[in-house]
Amino acid sequence: MGLFGKKRGDSPGYEDNAALDGFGGYQPSDSSGYTPPVPELAAPVEPEPQPAKQPMSRSGRRAMYGFFATLGVIAVATLANNGSDRSSSSTPTSRTPIVYTPSPQVVAPPVTDGWQSVAGKDGVYAYDVPPNWTPKPGTIHGWEKGTQVPGIRMVASAFVGDGYCPQDKESRIGGSGVTNVKVSEPSAAAQKAIDDLAVSAYNPENGPLTAKITKEPAQPAEFTLGTGKKVPASIVLAEVVTPPGPCGARRALVGVLAPELGEASAALAVYSGQDTPGGADREQILKILKTYRGVPEADRKTITPPPSTLR
Repeated sequence: MGLFGKKRGDSPGYEDNAALDGFGGYQPSDSSGYTPPVPELAAPVEPEPQPAKQPMSRSGRRAMYGFFATLGVIAVATLANNGSDRSSSSTPTSRTPIVYTPSPQVVAPPVTDGWQSVAGKDGVYAYDVPPNWTPKPGTIHGWEKGTQVPGIRMVASAFVGDGYCPQDKESRIGGSGVTNVKVSEPSAAAQKAIDDLAVSAYNPENGPLTAKITKEPAQPAEFTLGTGKKVPASIVLAEVVTPPGPCGARRALVGVLAPELGEASAALAVYSGQDTPGGADREQILKILKTYRGVPEADRKTITPPPSTLR
């Protein structure tokens, strides 16, 4: 798609904040300096997180703890039991990720033949991606909030098309991840998540807002909890058209599935360029979204992965 992985002065770009200095102090939930919150499954109350050992900004700590505490409580408690910078210039920037693999790691089997599962938060929820995607469940990624964009953070990440653009070896065609949305109604939650992603990813953080975003009407869906109970969900798709950049792409497609989980939703977001071979088209994005599910405890498997990969 040409929009992810650019330098700030070029075009809207991808931010991968797996423990990268300068990205609001973010760390992955499985890094050595982060103590994850322990959610109360019976009574969802945000815990007091322990401060990270690695120095980070105060705003970064607030953002990180708030995001993980809220997402952890909502996603884990609800999915398991419900139903019983680079800084200032005109455009966002890219970062080469430092990827940490959790040890031990909980995995879940895919539900789509030939695809790969991406499990999040101790395997309580998962979704599947095609074989040409790279699952990175321990990576946080997103875009910083700016004066013109709302910003978004996603966990349980996966990516496609690394280095597709010869002009930028850090470029990516697209990706996916789960984001916390503080909206309870599924259609409204999906609308908010798609706005946060499309506006933040395809516009300079401090403006101007040059991307044309065309949303489709919300379509009803279902989400299966780990208990087997089905709850209402909503899917929203949007086409994004931007001015051409150095890699030449102009069109992308963004999709979100938001389930009804109580006071907030843990929504799956998928985005991909449409002008570059290897990305996900409309049919494939819908297929990825519809694999999002709660995972029964019997299907969760703990493994000890190889040592963390740094790149």
